[in-house]
Amino acid sequence: MLIKRKSIEKEESLRPASRPAAKPATRKPKFAPVTLSELDGVRYLHFGTEWVQGAMRIRKPDWPELEYAQQMMAWMLWHAAPAHIAQLGLGTGALTKFCYKTFPDARVSAIELNASVISICYSMFKLPDNDGRLDVLEMDAMDYVTNPANHGTLDALQVDLYDATARGPVLDTPEFYQACAACLNDDGIMTVNLFGDHPSYAKNLKAMKFAFAQVVSLPEVHDGNVVAIAFKTRRTIDLAALAGRAAQIVADTKLPAKSWVKGLQAALA
Repeated sequence: MLIKRKSIEKEESLRPASRPAAKPATRKPKFAPVTLSELDGVRYLHFGTEWVQGAMRIRKPDWPELEYAQQMMAWMLWHAAPAHIAQLGLGTGALTKFCYKTFPDARVSAIELNASVISICYSMFKLPDNDGRLDVLEMDAMDYVTNPANHGTLDALQVDLYDATARGPVLDTPEFYQACAACLNDDGIMTVNLFGDHPSYAKNLKAMKFAFAQVVSLPEVHDGNVVAIAFKTRRTIDLAALAGRAAQIVADTKLPAKSWVKGLQAALA
């Protein structure tokens, strides 16, 4: 997400949709066209612009290809066996697929408002069908986090909510992050994809710090992506213990978890 690369879709795929006839019913959100590109064995998702909304290495469909997506899994440093993981913003389903495969005893929920994104994840990004553990929901992320039925149910919440303009997360208020915190259990952790050199970064950090007991940001990657880690309950960050846990994560999953610990060390210095 938030990596600029030219889409190689045909120009006609970028044409705006024709204006719908006026209806008295509740207005539906308008979405940019979902477009694709491929380069060097990697398939990319776009919303009709050069901004990359997600990626999948075709030969490794369950692997989170982008470095920021790998960092979104940093909550694994504290949770080795989560019971329920949720993702706000499906993208290419990279985090959803990885969690579904890596934690076979966990429930995995993904919330996506754009039905076209869900459809293309099934057809082009190898997203598994819903079953007893996986639940991909077509709904607004705000509706999900404000639903009392979801409060206190999550060990980990991953938030990656951008639209075609890539001007910052589409949900960024203190009230939104308070609702995210409410969805976590007392030991729950949220990771959020932010854009470090954009004005939205400071706004989101301020809102997160209002809603969460503790917030730490990992070093910037890609073209400005910064992953923030928010803890519902303040905790002592034991770097030595985390280094041991990181080594286990690397052995089990090949995720670059040791670099996460180095990033935390730099952030806390």
